[in-house]
Amino acid sequence: MSGNRVRLQAIRDVEAYVPPSASFTDTEAPGQIFGENVFNKVVMQKRLPKSVYKSVIATIEHGAKLDPLVGDAVASAMKDWALEKGVTHYAHVFYPLTGLTAEKHDSFLEPVSDGSALAEFAGKTLTQGEPDASSFPNGGLRNTFEARGYTAWDPTSPAYVLENPNGNTLCIPTVFVSMTGEALDHKTPLLRSQQAMGEHAERILKLFGHTDPEHVVSFCGPEQEYFLVDRHFFLARPDLLNAGRTLFGAKPPKGQEFDDHYFGAIPERVLGFMMDTERELFKLGIPAKTRHNEVAPGQFEIAPMFERANLAADHQQLLMTTFKTIAKKHGMECLFHEKPFQGVNGSGKHVNFSLGNSEVGSVFVPGDTPHENAQFLVFCAAVIRAVHLYAGLLRASVASATNDHRLGANEAPPAIISIFLGDQLADVFGQIAKGAATSSKGKGTMIIGVDTLPVLPTDPGDRNRTSPFAFTGNRFEFRAPGSMQSVAGPMTTINTIMAESLDYMATILEKALADGEDFDTAVQLLLTEIITEHGDVVFNGDGYADAWPIEAEKRGLANLKTTLDALPELITEPAMALFEKYKVFNHREMHSRYEIGLEQYALTIGVEARLTLEVGATSILPASVRYQTELATNVAALKAAGVEGDPDALAEVSGPIAELRAGLATLKAALDEETDHGALAEAEHARDALLPAMLTVRAAADTLEAIVADDLWPLPTYQEMLFML
Repeated sequence: MSGNRVRLQAIRDVEAYVPPSASFTDTEAPGQIFGENVFNKVVMQKRLPKSVYKSVIATIEHGAKLDPLVGDAVASAMKDWALEKGVTHYAHVFYPLTGLTAEKHDSFLEPVSDGSALAEFAGKTLTQGEPDASSFPNGGLRNTFEARGYTAWDPTSPAYVLENPNGNTLCIPTVFVSMTGEALDHKTPLLRSQQAMGEHAERILKLFGHTDPEHVVSFCGPEQEYFLVDRHFFLARPDLLNAGRTLFGAKPPKGQEFDDHYFGAIPERVLGFMMDTERELFKLGIPAKTRHNEVAPGQFEIAPMFERANLAADHQQLLMTTFKTIAKKHGMECLFHEKPFQGVNGSGKHVNFSLGNSEVGSVFVPGDTPHENAQFLVFCAAVIRAVHLYAGLLRASVASATNDHRLGANEAPPAIISIFLGDQLADVFGQIAKGAATSSKGKGTMIIGVDTLPVLPTDPGDRNRTSPFAFTGNRFEFRAPGSMQSVAGPMTTINTIMAESLDYMATILEKALADGEDFDTAVQLLLTEIITEHGDVVFNGDGYADAWPIEAEKRGLANLKTTLDALPELITEPAMALFEKYKVFNHREMHSRYEIGLEQYALTIGVEARLTLEVGATSILPASVRYQTELATNVAALKAAGVEGDPDALAEVSGPIAELRAGLATLKAALDEETDHGALAEAEHARDALLPAMLTVRAAADTLEAIVADDLWPLPTYQEMLFML
């Protein structure tokens, strides 16, 4: 079928689409199904011996060392529970450095001598697996011919049952490491960083009178943005199918300029999808809380409640998989690419994070008078210091070829990492810088002027959506992560830099006490030192303003615009020393992350470049030439009949066609060009040669889309994909 026929058929199929019937029952309540497919504490308490249960809970809640003797009891209970739920296989689920989820399924059934089979699942099978490590990114940690890798059970993230019409699977979250114990995944460093941060946060709490503080953990609440397009359109776009974003596409007559999509009524078809996904998420114990339309047409958001960072990272991966699956059921494709459509807002994954435990709650709750809340101010100052010292590492933690399209594009935070504190905290720290804080701006009230409406309390500061790292009342929000990436990477960096900052502050305060100094005075001096030395990272203004990069440069804040600017931050001596000191990464692991970042960058752009060449040469150019031929034939026929044709129309299409041909030739030459060996050379070639050539091809193609007859244009347009749901 020719390209234009594929597009027109896709439009007809979309118009004829009938949504599926609901998969939930009228009698089913969300509270009844929440966590029903999770081997959670309630299930464990019922099924495990009391001593085993207490041991496992001590590991989960308090970070105690896992007792190896509990494995058999847990495995037996887990197997029986899973079999009752129709499970036939189990899988050790891990998160390799592809950014995706990996799993290897094994059957519970094992043959016995009489020809029958028994369901077996031993403790050693639960706690350790052995998948092939040779085909996953490792950044030089392993040779290609070395295949052995290990998965190890993570008891802090509960096992769950993944349902499928053809049979259910018990999924066991695990870490993934090499034979030498080096991390080949995202979970291992996250757990290491969590442990390091907790140790030094507890030192701070002890200084403030918590004699035996509970284990401090980091919490994460990632907001997930995504696009939905009809699957017929998705399958008719090779670029979306293979690269996750449109490499061609003219701006539609109407985009997001009316602000009519944001928080608008959710389309019925989309709402059906959302309700189905939430049902599945609830069954898996994922606390989906908020759903709404996002800014761009066809864009939406879901936000869960806060969870421990490790569990939140696992749940985010599971959420994305669930969204992809349920979207197909509803005849749609869920797009997590940071910038699937040029000219409209892209998608992020805002990482809201806090630190705390069951005893103190969040350490970032300022109270009504934050100037008097010394404990809060110390933890807040630790964030300020950490972000200022390690802004480059934060930027590197969100660096990718896909996120480069979004950062700094007047929709996401800029690539300059700064902190927004709000009016109240900025004022308090301003007072501290001058000697001492004696007051806090209080909450106000808003009188709307309608007698039937209540008087509304207002916060003492506004929010700032242009800030990459913003205080939002009782937590900080890191807005730079991309919608497609795991939150484990950014959270590992946040935990590690917080560990260093809390370690630094605890050491100073402990020494002051040991020397007989007044504790309150020592705290005041430390806070003054930090805000004086690191206050330049605080910026409450407009991060999109043209003046900000100039001001940021004066403050000494880096503007790492691209992935290739940011990745070298991983292998500076201070960065490697930091991660090694807190036992999160060794030098080899840091270098592996750097190499993998370069490889992924070059591979991503390489695929896009080849797609641009293929689609441009085999779809867009032929369609444009057909239209050019029709015009030329028409002009010639009119001229033969003695009627003046429209040579300007022919020239209008001939110019962009020539530009398209030239652009395709340049792109092909860039793809054929041999580069020096090495990941850095490949990545630099992708940035300096492939991306500019792709943009040239796209510019010509998008011009032609506005000229070529609609019945000849081969690709579904932005107008169709973004508005036909």
